[in-house]
Amino acid sequence: MRRLAAILFLLLISGTARANDKVTFGLDWKAEAEYGGYYQAVATGIYTKHGLDVSIQQGGPQVNHTQLLLAGRLDFNISSNSFTALNFVKENIPFRAVAGMFQKDPSVLIAHPGMGNDSFPALKGKPIMISGDTRVGWWTFLKARFGYTDAQIRPYTFNLAPFLADKNAIQQGYLGSEPFSVEQEAHFKPVVLLVADAGFKGYASMIATSDKKIQQQPDLVKRFIDASIEGWYSYLYGDPAPGNALIKQANPEMTDALIAYGISSMKAYGILDSGDALTKGIGAMNADRWAEFYKAVADAGVYPKDLDVTKAYTLQFVNQKVGMDLKH
Repeated sequence: MRRLAAILFLLLISGTARANDKVTFGLDWKAEAEYGGYYQAVATGIYTKHGLDVSIQQGGPQVNHTQLLLAGRLDFNISSNSFTALNFVKENIPFRAVAGMFQKDPSVLIAHPGMGNDSFPALKGKPIMISGDTRVGWWTFLKARFGYTDAQIRPYTFNLAPFLADKNAIQQGYLGSEPFSVEQEAHFKPVVLLVADAGFKGYASMIATSDKKIQQQPDLVKRFIDASIEGWYSYLYGDPAPGNALIKQANPEMTDALIAYGISSMKAYGILDSGDALTKGIGAMNADRWAEFYKAVADAGVYPKDLDVTKAYTLQFVNQKVGMDLKH
């Protein structure tokens, strides 16, 4: 009897002492409110509750986390938009999106108020500053939808100075960044046109991983996605202070005001919690929307028309209403 009790005790000790699964997760930019749900999941112990020890690695202009993911140095990463997932298919790379955290792409065009540039149709034929990546991304959608041409393109230097110096200037931006910077530096609210609100169907800030991990460690993938979703609900609808503290620790350039602006913008525009996410939970994706997006970009000549779009994503880990009880 004593021997049996001892064995049971040892089994109990070994079970409780088992280390959490280590996960390395790469962002596509530096720490900011747009990654708040992940930092919140670390800070509040949500990942730990799901048996995970998550290390978040920041991105930046000199960091290519997609390459690190493909090389196996990351378990998961943030894929900025649906184009990345289609690129995996086009290049026959065995990785895919497992959650579409942003229902709306937060890419924007900004313009000066009072200059007649307050709608997408009004920008036809006018010079617009965009980057090379944007030119082969959502710019193709704007061309097809509103009749824009590449003759309108001007170089985008990731610097606000040219925009602020010219009242007729129009440039690309990010919902939670450039509009705030304009208000802080120039003391006016710019016109903000969200590309997603013009009908752009691409998901953004998706979580991607390898087909191998999906096949061999589906439980780990599920736990990571579930915990990340719970982290986002906690961050958006609970007290974001724990996550914000980690964001500022990782990126000292972040201020309370900028973080608050980012959170407010994500809520106001329904970046995470809109569309399918309202009924199926944050991270939701659906096959029809993927097919519609692929058809639009293939018709625009960005991709060949014979890709199997279903290889770009899996719905295995989303659409399960995880964390919705945390929403207030």
